[in-house]
Amino acid sequence: MSEKLKIGVFKFTGCAGCQMEFLRMENEFLDLLKLFDITYWKMVKRENNDDEIDIAFIEGGISTPREIEEIKNIRKKTKIIIAFGDCAIKGCIPSIRNWIPQMESEDLVYPDPSTICSTKMLGIGEYIKVDEELKGCPPHRENIIELIKSAVLKIKPRLRKHPVCVECKFLDNACLITSKNMACMGPVISAGCGAICPTLGRVCEGCFGPMSNPNASALADIFKSIGLNDADIKRKFRKYAGMSPEFRLEAGH
Repeated sequence: MSEKLKIGVFKFTGCAGCQMEFLRMENEFLDLLKLFDITYWKMVKRENNDDEIDIAFIEGGISTPREIEEIKNIRKKTKIIIAFGDCAIKGCIPSIRNWIPQMESEDLVYPDPSTICSTKMLGIGEYIKVDEELKGCPPHRENIIELIKSAVLKIKPRLRKHPVCVECKFLDNACLITSKNMACMGPVISAGCGAICPTLGRVCEGCFGPMSNPNASALADIFKSIGLNDADIKRKFRKYAGMSPEFRLEAGH
């Protein structure tokens, strides 16, 4: 049997929710452990070694000079880097603070900002080469399993790039935009969640980030036609992926 893959799980600026998705796989995760060794994961291991890693799952975005240095060091020692979740991809919800001056955001949080060394909240791809992205806040367990199995088999993972609307069609969901004039982000957001929110009668908020080649401007026009003002539309596009190239114009860049 060939040597097991060495996997590391690293956390930067984020909530640790993406890491928890590993543990929520339960029995499936135990089966996957037969295929690889976890050499670095501070959330679950007392002893960790990051000297040489085959695959690194990076949770969280970059928001300090120290994190910039750390992510570059991880890149040097890792064969495959996975941006694990939306914070690592484009900054996610924490990146909303990027739309106000850095000094102002620090003043709102810290009694003495002069002691703080902080930067804008950005995805890891701003500083290093990323080999694959696992979208979501957090990513879905099926996508995590797909990526790990593909790495073991040395094939390209099949990760969905079509919009949430396709999943709604599979589930026979009525379109919330056309049937109820609700501001759903589904037409421009990547599938992979199973259309959880629209299935329950709630609009898609965009937690899987932009789909492949989204028509964001057309959706913004639709939002205007159903009564949203410019400020409302900006907030919709800023929430999860306002720093992405696909949404920056509609987010007010």
